[in-house]
Order: sequence, then structure tokens, then C-alpha cells
Amino acid sequence: MEKILLRFESKFAESREDLSAMTMTPGEVLWLGCDENTSIERLTKTDDKSFAEHEIFNLTDFIDLPNDSDEEIDIEGMDYAHNYIWLVGSHSLKRSKPKSKRSDLENIQKMEQIKREDNRYLLARIPVKGEELCKLCEHPENPDVKLTAAKLETTKNGNLLIDALLDDPHLSPFLASQIPSKENGFDIEGLAVYQDRIFLGLRGPVLRGWAIILEISVEESSPNTLKLKNLGDKLYKKHFVYLSGLGVRELAVDGEDLLVLAGPTMDLDGPVRLYRIENGVNLPEESLLKPSPILDIPFGEGVDHAEGLAFWRKGENEKLLLVVYDSPSQERLQGDDGIFADLFPL
Repeated sequence: MEKILLRFESKFAESREDLSAMTMTPGEVLWLGCDENTSIERLTKTDDKSFAEHEIFNLTDFIDLPNDSDEEIDIEGMDYAHNYIWLVGSHSLKRSKPKSKRSDLENIQKMEQIKREDNRYLLARIPVKGEELCKLCEHPENPDVKLTAAKLETTKNGNLLIDALLDDPHLSPFLASQIPSKENGFDIEGLAVYQDRIFLGLRGPVLRGWAIILEISVEESSPNTLKLKNLGDKLYKKHFVYLSGLGVRELAVDGEDLLVLAGPTMDLDGPVRLYRIENGVNLPEESLLKPSPILDIPFGEGVDHAEGLAFWRKGENEKLLLVVYDSPSQERLQGDDGIFADLFPL
């Protein structure tokens, strides 16, 4: 395992401790999401051990958010495919958590509150042209094709995906009961794109030890809006994955395999493991899978929660996996603006 230094602008220093998603585009350009902001961050490779030259891209410059720009999206998954960066919010509810400045009684009363934030119900794509994001641009290989920023259509329940799941026999009880994230409630924390299909990994709910991966496809319903596209006779597929009771924390496509970063669905530290689902992008509907772990990811007590994955090639043949962590330990923080990620051989 190697350490890779990510260096941000000083105004982002506090947010470097909330990194939750990551992807890499051609030219070894690194894009990161934070679960507390409404922006995505770009870093470029400066040498074999570091990324820097930080640029901030506010998502409101490219898409209309369901709510105001000050409300977090809780970005939990990112991927790059077909000249687009795709990103997904958690689609989850949250419970107020205790704070030291309050009395015990105040904290107990605050914990009664379960909050829904509309910006969390975001599934979007943003075109990439070189090292820039675009709202509208030409396809690099076909000028007659336009690439457009777009999001899944918003509804009163959140978006079209939540609408479709409200009748699902496995997931609807959790949505109807309004169970928050980190309490085995509905919580998207992984995204991977393969051809015209999108895989969404659920941190929760985990059902009798089985985690769930949703498979969907989307198409444009208007220039800046997406709708769900039928997969056979349904709007989504469900895949059940036995991860020894863990939930999905991120997904990545490796050839036709699906890599699954797994961690606790509840507010626990570990274990954290990487699994490989062979031929995972071509699964039959309602499949039951028992992949074997291929890598144990380090974690700490209250710190170093692995959240984001990105592939990094060394030469033509060696493929490495870059991992970033939410709630990093003090040892990961470098100066006022840097943080270490880990690089693992696959």
C-alpha cells in the first residue's frame, strides 16, 4: 500500500475531512465529492505521489438542485463513463445527532427529529470536456451529438427512483417507515456505470445479512431531465449480495466485474472489505450472490472510514485502486490543506 497526497485550496480545508466519492477521468484528473457540500472538486496529478491544483465546480452552474444551493447533496457515489461524470446523493433521511454544546435533555429531544433534505435525492450527469465540466457541449468524436447536463426527474417523494421503489416488497417498508440512514434505513452509497446501465449500491437496508444493489437505466425526457428506462418489464432490477452483514459503501466496474466496497450499515467503524462480483454487470434479475472478499481495507476507531474508489493505472498492465476516507485520522491530515489517500494493488 502506498500513500498519495491530495492537496486542496485552504478554503476547502475543513471539507477534506468529509470526502465521500471519487472518480478519475482521462489524463489522470481526479474528481471528488464531499457529503457536506453542493460542489465537486477537481485535482490534477502533479507527480507520482500527489494531486493538487484544486478547482471547485458548483453543481448549481450545471443543474437545478431540488432545493436551495446551501442544502447539502450528500454525494455518496461518482463514476465517469461516456464523457459524463455521474453522481448520486444518498436519497436518505437523517436524524439529528447529539452535540456537546447541548444538555442531555436537549440532545434527547433533538434526536426525536428526522429530517428530509430534497437535495439528497439527486442522480445526475455532467459532461466533461478535457479538464472542464460543461452544461452543454459537443461530443468529442461526433460534433452532431450534444452532451447535456441532466438529473433524474424530481417528484414529491424525492425522484422517479423513489416513486418506483415505493411499491417494492423489500424496500417499501423502509421507505414508508421513514427510517434514517445509519439505522438500516434506505441509503445509497455506491454508483457505477456500465454502457447504458447504472448500478446503485445500498448501504441500507441490509436484509438478514444481504445487501442490495439496484440496476437501472435512464434516458432523456427533456434536454436537462432524465427518466427511468424499462429494463425488460420493470424500471429496475435488484441484486442481493451477501457481504457478511455489511452494506455497500461504493461500487466500481472493472472490465465486466463489479467491485464492491463493503462496510457497516450502522454507525460503526468496521470491518471494511473489497469484494469482486465476477461478470457483475451481466447479472440476471433478482440474483443472489456470495462473492469472496479480495482485500481488507484499514479502518480506525471513529476514524478512517473508506468511502471513495478510483482506478489508477501504472504503465500498461498494472491497475491500482485509490481509496479516500471520510472522518480521517490526524495522521492522514497534512498541513492546512492536504490529506493522504491509500493506493492498493488489485
